Parts: sequence; structure tokens; C-alpha cells
Amino acid sequence: MRVLNLYAGIGGNRKLWTDVEVTAVELNPEIANIYQDFYPNDTVIIGDAHQYLLDHFKEFDFIWASPPCPTHSKMNRTNYYKYGILKYPDMSLYQEIILLKEWFKGKYCVENVITYYDPLITPIESGSHYYWTNFKIRKLLNMKRGIGGIDHKINFRTHLLNIDLTHLNISNKLKTKVLNNCVEPETGLHILDCARGVIREENVDQLKIF
Repeated sequence: MRVLNLYAGIGGNRKLWTDVEVTAVELNPEIANIYQDFYPNDTVIIGDAHQYLLDHFKEFDFIWASPPCPTHSKMNRTNYYKYGILKYPDMSLYQEIILLKEWFKGKYCVENVITYYDPLITPIESGSHYYWTNFKIRKLLNMKRGIGGIDHKINFRTHLLNIDLTHLNISNKLKTKVLNNCVEPETGLHILDCARGVIREENVDQLKIF
């Protein structure tokens, strides 16, 4: 299965995927190097994921995209009322959803935070995040919590994700950022399984869209 993993970060969503040929796109070279260290057999592209999707979407069977979320987050209300800071929402999120919906022949999942405004395209909601897909996602049992969240403690996220960055010579600020942005590996696997039509033995009671 040819998979495109856009805005890949350090690959939390990819951790439990098997039998896949992955191309990952990450803009930050330092973060891309961490991803490559974790997944040496993946093809890692350092570049603009938004443009890469437009140029290469026809080459893949499954596409996962996690576009930047800060301009869509509910924190924008706080930033405006408390600090007077206001930014336009980054509409590349909806550009990618429309492109995939209208032109992509495979399966896709676009994930982002729950927005501070009514979403322009109806998503599936789970935990603190939205998902836009062209397949049904069964209810995910035993979720530890939503993706991301407000707890930025490195040790907590390391334990939760089972991803250890202590051996890397990078700042604690970057460790916190990449761990907090990670999709939980169990969630990444569950969504890929749903795209493949796989029902694992431990999840036989999953009947509803989560």
C-alpha cells in the first residue's frame, strides 16, 4: 500500500503501520531527520507538503494529512480577547480536503483541531480533533485521550506515545512541540485499518462512527 504522510512530524501516526510503503513530507529539516531516524525505510521529503500533495497525489493509495492547526484552534479567541491578536484561518486545510474529495481515487484522512468557528466542510469529531475522510471510521475503544491536548510535559507524552526522544540532541522546546503534535499511534493504526476494511480481534464490538 503506497501511503503519503503529509506534515509528518516525527511520525506518531505512522508508528504502528505495517505492510506499507511510506513517503513522508516534513518542512522542518531537524524534525524530518528525527522521522528518518525512526523510520529508515521510509522516503522522507523535506519540503512543502501542500505543494507536494498537489503535484503527487495520484501516486498513492492512501493519504494522511495533518495541516498546521494554530490558526484554526480555539486559542484564537483567547489571543484576540486577551492580547488583541487576530489571524486569518489558513485555508490550505480546506483546499486539501476539496482536492482529495474531488480528485483523489484512493482513501484519505485529513485531521485537525476542533475549530473555533463552524467548520466549512462537515468533519467527523473525536476527542479534541476533527477528521475528514472518504470512509467510515468505527468507534475507537480504549482511547487514552484525544490527539494532542493541553498537557505539554515531555515525560507524559513520551509515556503516552511510547516515543522516546531522550537520546536526541535537540532542545526541550522542540521535544515538547513534536511530542504534543503527534497523533497517537493507536489512532493512526485504527484509521488506516478502517481505510483498509480491517477489523482487529480486540475491536470486534466497534460498530459506530466515533
